Amino acid sequence: MTIDITGLPQERIAFCPSPLAELGAALHALAEPAHHPRLHAWTTTTAAALKPELADRLHEADFMWRSTRADILLPPHPRGTLAEELDDLDHMDDEKYVGSALEISCASHYTRGAPSPLVDERMRRRALDLAAARGPRQVAFVERMLADPPGTRAWIRRLLEDCDEAFFADTWRRVCVQLAADARHKTELMRRKGLAEAVTAASAAMVLEEDEQGSRIVADKLLQGRTSAEGSGVTFLPTAFGWPHLVALHTPGWQPVVQYPVPTRDLGDAAATQAVKLRLEAIAHPMRMRLCRSLARGSYSTGELADSHGITAPEVSRHVAVLKKAGLVITQRRGRYVLHQLDVTVVARLGSDFLESVLR
Repeated sequence: MTIDITGLPQERIAFCPSPLAELGAALHALAEPAHHPRLHAWTTTTAAALKPELADRLHEADFMWRSTRADILLPPHPRGTLAEELDDLDHMDDEKYVGSALEISCASHYTRGAPSPLVDERMRRRALDLAAARGPRQVAFVERMLADPPGTRAWIRRLLEDCDEAFFADTWRRVCVQLAADARHKTELMRRKGLAEAVTAASAAMVLEEDEQGSRIVADKLLQGRTSAEGSGVTFLPTAFGWPHLVALHTPGWQPVVQYPVPTRDLGDAAATQAVKLRLEAIAHPMRMRLCRSLARGSYSTGELADSHGITAPEVSRHVAVLKKAGLVITQRRGRYVLHQLDVTVVARLGSDFLESVLR
């Protein structure tokens, strides 16, 4: 996912926490707790304390944060309080608001833009068809939003305000200091060492690329998308609820926004999606799977593996080369012998690396 920032002055790039964005991340964690095992205590306690009426309303509207995050929940100009950000949201016109809230209806059109369901009959039908797959309550909600945007927007605001009263205000008080400190650190890092350092510090899955064609922020996601910050800027929002997600708002015509998880001491570095792909392909071959069984138990030479598995030494070498390229095998020389062994630490992380890559 690429954000073109060619010619963008540094003062148009901001690191800043957002209460609304953090509430959106918290609501996603409540809707999909399996994505966030490290938040298990918080999601379990918070969900158990929700009044049934509020939990019911959250379920009704959760398509705005469950599988995708509606762009209206990622403000490009963060404010100090949730109320201020909701006030800003109230100034957005109905077409733009409804198009973002019903992002489920335009996912395949996201990167090139799509007309709002309020003004385009085809997008209207698509929104209703996709909502139908989520059940009658979702259809009823989408129908209500299409028929009465102002009333539905007021309903959503009340829902978010009720969440703030029920659990988020206390949660925000506990995390906002950490998020503000992280944003200050990234801002100072950008000022002293440049944007490339700040971007990589925000997430190991992001880099700044610069060449004769311009400058780009590239996020390593299983997603093809491109947008430009020309005429606007880029906003980076730290989140305590985000890992493993790296959320990037890149709708045409909207200011790019990236929500990145703040560093956590017990997390390893993010694995590149290409590395995960290489590793999965490497172990998919039945002979390499058998070789891994031996290599997990100890160090073996090429000749020993050939003899044990009934194949030639050159065949073993080719398979081991694939495993080594994928970073799954450690090779060391002992006298005149070269011994190979499975890197069990990397293999043990493969499942979590894969899950992080598809959720990022």
